Amino acid sequence: MAQRNRTDEHPTDLDVTAFEKILAILPLETYVAGETILKAGLKTGRLLILKSGAVVVLKDCVEIARVEEPGAVFGELSVLLKQPHAADVRTLQDSQVYVADAALLEKDPAALLYVARILAQRLVFADSGLVELKKQLQAGQPPSALGKAIEKLQEVLKVGWDVGPWIA
Repeated sequence: MAQRNRTDEHPTDLDVTAFEKILAILPLETYVAGETILKAGLKTGRLLILKSGAVVVLKDCVEIARVEEPGAVFGELSVLLKQPHAADVRTLQDSQVYVADAALLEKDPAALLYVARILAQRLVFADSGLVELKKQLQAGQPPSALGKAIEKLQEVLKVGWDVGPWIA
């Protein structure tokens, strides 16, 4: 699977500055470990950005990601597609999230660009991961090797890229 280039993963300084200004005015919610902060099947119109803590993303009771990177975004697909959430997001430890509504992406280009870049990065890595998995299947790799490839694919499908410590 293609290695992530950390310099490619981070937003530009301009993006960071603009997005920090947005976060500064968003309400902050705190959740205790074990709370569900987004529920599959519900249409909330909420976009959540992780400030601190850790969450697990579950689709049909299957864990698809564990996320603890500040700046990770949740609910963006639901907001962009105007559909119910496709997965549950549950806290693994006490966590804080910034909360925005769907209108943020419509009226703030910096927020839209931030989310678009996260989604684009996820798509690039998912594509690479699927190609690698197909190659391993075609080569007749044993199930243990395929399991490792799937784990790597889960890593790249995390809800956000590693945006680092710039979110205070």
